Amino acid sequence: MNDLFNYIDDKNIRIIADKVAENKRITPEEGLLLFKKADLALLGLLAGIVRKRYNGNFAWFNNNFHIEPTNKCIYNCRFCSYHKQEGDPDSWEYSHEEMLDIVKRFDNKKVTEVHIVGGVHPSYDLHYWGGLLRKIKKHRPELHIKAFSAIELDYMITKAGLSFEEGLKILKDYGLDSIPGGGAEIFDEELRKMICDEKASSDLWLTIHETAHRLGISSNATMLYGHMETYAHRIDHLERLRTLQDKTSGFNAFIPLKFKKSNNNMSYLGEVNIIEDLRNFAVSRIYLDNFAHIKAYWPMTGKDNARLALSFGADDMDGTIDDTTKIYSMAGAKEENPAMSTDEISQLIRDAGFIPAERDSLYNPILPPNTTEI
Repeated sequence: MNDLFNYIDDKNIRIIADKVAENKRITPEEGLLLFKKADLALLGLLAGIVRKRYNGNFAWFNNNFHIEPTNKCIYNCRFCSYHKQEGDPDSWEYSHEEMLDIVKRFDNKKVTEVHIVGGVHPSYDLHYWGGLLRKIKKHRPELHIKAFSAIELDYMITKAGLSFEEGLKILKDYGLDSIPGGGAEIFDEELRKMICDEKASSDLWLTIHETAHRLGISSNATMLYGHMETYAHRIDHLERLRTLQDKTSGFNAFIPLKFKKSNNNMSYLGEVNIIEDLRNFAVSRIYLDNFAHIKAYWPMTGKDNARLALSFGADDMDGTIDDTTKIYSMAGAKEENPAMSTDEISQLIRDAGFIPAERDSLYNPILPPNTTEI
């Protein structure tokens, strides 16, 4: 047994700690025990061990911006603060031309990625959205397009009368490069019925991502936490992601997304505290031993908490964003106008004791000025 953990009184926790240190996979039961009984300092230590295996002392970020085409949506998830009905004064719907204008705002900036996700609009199918991708690629061919949650893909592909494989192939031809992780929420079917019963099932979400991976389209994965779920629900969610990653190796990163209480039908639940956030980051990092990256999405966490998360297993800060997303600000996030410069996000990473490393969307390093290597 590893002498490093002799101080731990709980034998079962000590056994788990040894397994993590020896790069052995922990079981769902052991993951649940970490959530319930391991102290936060130990979780930070173990998550740091796993983090360092994949990323050393680097913390990643990219130069990116978002397009949120519409907040009109056929679904009305109880946790959602973004959805608006047709005719609501706070609703919006951008045309192709208006969205292309957003892209053109970044013509003289060194952005490498556009992230496109929004509500599930009732009127548009795959070819409408594919046309948008084609226009963006024509204007800026090198820009990586990460677009459309599995929930959006389910609707647009089904509306076009195609299989997921057929639809994703067509979207790839239009210019789709990768898929974000939204819409996963929580995979437990009974809990899902309580918070988002109208949208695609957990099995459907996993099927769409598996199909994308098989076609060479990588994706991210998420989990919505801090609402009605238990630790067992979280472990079940992580286990399903880990199983699919074993099969496809197609996930780039995992992003824990915290339930925010403002302006939705689950506001009465409140929000979990920062200790719970860090606990969740750490156990996720430990459990997802086949994911290279855990992202602290700073528009959701806030800058200070994202910096803390880097010491509890997170290795990626997402990107500069340049005030182009409203999803979390509408739910009450502290970052109401999220934007950071390259210098600001690099300094935040340095302040946490890590080395800032700019990346592209697939985690290939982009060399910063005046250096020869990262």
